[in-house]
Amino acid sequence: MKDDILARRYADAFFSYASQTCGEEKAVQDFTGVRALLLENRELILNFLDTPSITLLEKEAFIDKFFGEGFSGELRQFLRLLLKKDRIDKLWDIAEYIRVSYLYGQRTRALLKTSFPLELDLIQLIIERLEKKFQRRLKLYIELDGNLLGGVKVIMGNTVIDGSVRKRLEGLKKNLDAIRTN
Repeated sequence: MKDDILARRYADAFFSYASQTCGEEKAVQDFTGVRALLLENRELILNFLDTPSITLLEKEAFIDKFFGEGFSGELRQFLRLLLKKDRIDKLWDIAEYIRVSYLYGQRTRALLKTSFPLELDLIQLIIERLEKKFQRRLKLYIELDGNLLGGVKVIMGNTVIDGSVRKRLEGLKKNLDAIRTN
């Protein structure tokens, strides 16, 4: 679970950065190429890049050579970051996440939790506002959740927007508890 979240965070961060610099299409194309190379040489690439006896300089030279032609500078920079953060072992998971999340329709999945059924017009308005705020297209899933008591909660990757009545009541309770202790 923790590894999945970590891979998603790195993938979303890379995609967000790369889509502003080299473009969304190139970012997806880069990771499609990375995934293809890993399918053929996964053990070789990841073992080499994860071997402690090989210096960081040698690993960076390997990245420049192996991921040079046809790949963006943003990808090579991202791979160097994974090396420095000791996360290169997550490369396959990151490539898979990007393939699943961005390749097909380039829509980000979002979950809208609500305590009651919403009208179609309201759902469309929520989608439009979220797409404008996050500057990406969404594929929205809706789940009825009576525990919210009212309002809505949106979960998109690692981002949670909680506008539920339950959350507001919990905040009010904290404030009242803080007042009582003072």
